[in-house]
Amino acid sequence: MPRLPAPLHRALANGSLYAALAALGFSFKAIFVKLAYAAGPVDAISLLALRMAMSLPLFAWLVWFSRKQGGSALTPGDGLRVALLGLFGYYLASLFDFYGLQYISAGLERLILFTYPTLVLLIQAVAQRERPTLRTLAAMGLCYLGLGVAFVHDISVTGMGSQVVLGALWVFASAVTYALYYAGTGAMLKRMGSMRLAGLCGTASSLMVLAHYLSVAEVAPLFELPGAVWGNAAMMALFSTVLPIYWVALAIQRLGPTHTAAVGNLGPVLTVLASWAILGEAISLYQVIGLAVVLFAVSRLKPAKKAEAVAPGKQAEV
Repeated sequence: MPRLPAPLHRALANGSLYAALAALGFSFKAIFVKLAYAAGPVDAISLLALRMAMSLPLFAWLVWFSRKQGGSALTPGDGLRVALLGLFGYYLASLFDFYGLQYISAGLERLILFTYPTLVLLIQAVAQRERPTLRTLAAMGLCYLGLGVAFVHDISVTGMGSQVVLGALWVFASAVTYALYYAGTGAMLKRMGSMRLAGLCGTASSLMVLAHYLSVAEVAPLFELPGAVWGNAAMMALFSTVLPIYWVALAIQRLGPTHTAAVGNLGPVLTVLASWAILGEAISLYQVIGLAVVLFAVSRLKPAKKAEAVAPGKQAEV
């Protein structure tokens, strides 16, 4: 077997390459969604059903693989918590996100989703009856200021203000539900690893999505969709859903959660660049300024000690 170049070998050994691959995979989810919408007449729930149907065997494999590494058996209470986390984290958050991507650019979608750490801090402050620090409030204000700059750009470029507002509201709803998922993972991560928890939540949410689809539509129309829709759904399932979760777990083992999360901050940048290169979405000075302000603000957020235990889920994706 040929020896890997020294820089690549070091990146694999210290986990930085796994973290970068995870950020790349997660950032391409919106790209695959937009490409699928452009490839044929597919709605949000049909595309999400394709994604989760293809992800289900891979999530099951994650559960099996992580279970082999050891861990306690699930109690009925654990099963209920996993179901609730799957409901918020992969089902509702993904569905709302897919709805939003019908109306807004991939770059704006990524920026809106990237505000979820501010929502997590608010949820934790309410739950713990603590007042956010001035530093946290200032960082949150900066975050939403940067988001507003990028939002104004999308409205001015598209000329369809009502659709951009509708899409932004859907994606923000996705960020809220994902923040609820994220805030609720702390206790479960103490009982099982991030990979096993992601596999269990992914399996539960896949079943929910498929049940939702079967309650409103027939299976036959899925097989009438163009091959490009299926191809993008398959790439989303593999490259932007399951593999990044696995890569994050490997990165956390080597880098730790803090440094893995720091590499994950590349996600919005990669999405904006990919949306420009692949989708032809414009990148303006306002968008670059908004992106920079959001990234800086999120990097200045200081989680509470209880929140740091949740860090392995930092790069999880809807």
